[in-house]
Amino acid sequence: MSRIRHVRGSRPTTVGIAATAVSLLVAALAPTAGAADGPTPAAALDNAAAALADHAADLGLTGAQDTKVRDVIVDADGTQHVRYDRTYRELPVLGGDFVVHLTPGGDFEGADRATRASVALPTVTPELSAPKAADLAANALRAANPGELLKRLTAKPELVVDALHGAPKLAWRTNAAALDSLGNPVARTVLTDARTGTRIDAWDTIESASGDGRSLYGGTVPLETTGSGSAYQLKDATRGGTYTGDAANKTDLCILTICLSRAPSTVFTDADNHWGTGTDADRASAAVDAQYGTDVTWDYYRNVHGRTGIAGDGKGSYNRVHYGTRYNNAFWDDTCFCMTYGDGDGTTFGPLVSLDVAGHEMSHGVTSSTAALAYSGESGGLNEATSDIFGTLVEWYAGNSADAGDYLIGEKVVRSGFGRTALRYLDRPSRDGASADCWSTSVGDLDVHYSSGVANHFAYLLAEGSGARTVGGVAYDSPTCDGSTVTGIGRDKLGAIWYRALTVHMTSSTDYAGARAATLSAAGDLYGTGSKEYAAVGAAWSAVNVG
Repeated sequence: MSRIRHVRGSRPTTVGIAATAVSLLVAALAPTAGAADGPTPAAALDNAAAALADHAADLGLTGAQDTKVRDVIVDADGTQHVRYDRTYRELPVLGGDFVVHLTPGGDFEGADRATRASVALPTVTPELSAPKAADLAANALRAANPGELLKRLTAKPELVVDALHGAPKLAWRTNAAALDSLGNPVARTVLTDARTGTRIDAWDTIESASGDGRSLYGGTVPLETTGSGSAYQLKDATRGGTYTGDAANKTDLCILTICLSRAPSTVFTDADNHWGTGTDADRASAAVDAQYGTDVTWDYYRNVHGRTGIAGDGKGSYNRVHYGTRYNNAFWDDTCFCMTYGDGDGTTFGPLVSLDVAGHEMSHGVTSSTAALAYSGESGGLNEATSDIFGTLVEWYAGNSADAGDYLIGEKVVRSGFGRTALRYLDRPSRDGASADCWSTSVGDLDVHYSSGVANHFAYLLAEGSGARTVGGVAYDSPTCDGSTVTGIGRDKLGAIWYRALTVHMTSSTDYAGARAATLSAAGDLYGTGSKEYAAVGAAWSAVNVG
């Protein structure tokens, strides 16, 4: 079944950044900047460093460990939040991340930790060799693609400390990638116990999904472009230099940390600054959609949440359209800091360049540079749901009558051969035939695109409430799992609460119980613990069986 997905990578500016080189994000509880006389991000770093020294034991830090700053947020009232990644004897610790919270005066207030287990190992010398770990991952990739004769299969192991799955242990994280029979990339990450060779976890990292310009889905849209001689480039200097290029229906094998080849990305040019015809016959039409989606997503995060750029550093990403052969996919890739869009096979999908797909995929980049939710189990479901939620909010933010806001994902790109009208339904996720409406102990065993349903259902209930209603001309009917009645607080407050939770309170190991705690903390930060918003968050989680 086709799905939207994203490629997780190791872009140096988002993970493992030394404190001296960190791109600092200053955010407020409102979209405007923080108080002029409040602490600076540099002061927050100094305060956090002092807190780490004073509270090392509370945070589980030892002399064998090191920390690197990933993100800094200073609220309008001066409260500071510094997010760290952790290494143990120079090895990355999966689940070692934590967020230090400081008062406006710089005093330690507490911390959110992905794991509270003691990170200490008797040795960092593996009993399982790297070549054997690579073989196991390669076999896992073959098993996940039965009947395919995979070409150019490569597996690259990296030694890590796994603190996400029980007691910390030495492990191989192996990224395996190859080309399928059509020349499109497939990839799988396998986590293997470096002592016993037992598989700990595995997840797919490539899955089928899923001037002015005349777009395929959004009508005629405004575009900021760049003059180049007597022509124009589809490049926007006002949004960090974002641009869109043509992949010429070629593919690359540059997935995660493996890079054997990369498809071209020739920036689109136009003579009169009027781009596309609104049809597939003109290759620029899909480029218009992609650039427009990037523009609107950039504007949403900047104007609504005070975040400039996906990584919060003011730097733009780029798009590649017309990627692969009948490629039913769109994905965000941290390794190139870019969006890639396939043309679809014409039967299940058309070109996957719709506005909500763009918002969904680019939001994976936001998650990667903030909470970095692990892409498996309940954390993986929350990762996917975060992109569904923000993809939905981006579409509503655009206010485009040709692609009006709704609580569906991918409704513009699906074709009659797909068997349903959208990829996801937030009001009742099970309408897709596989997603979970309600939490249960087995939710974490589902594919992350289906375990995401619990958070998607929560988000719809928090925004709109339960029961039957018509919103924006679309009929919805959202039941609750406990028979309760939920009153919504609106999309804007949903977005504010989820963004605050993601960027300040969630960590890589956050599960559904943790998401409830994080969003309640966020609602308390924003509106107070005695507010109707705080109560609504609790009621919406209870309505999907997360208590």
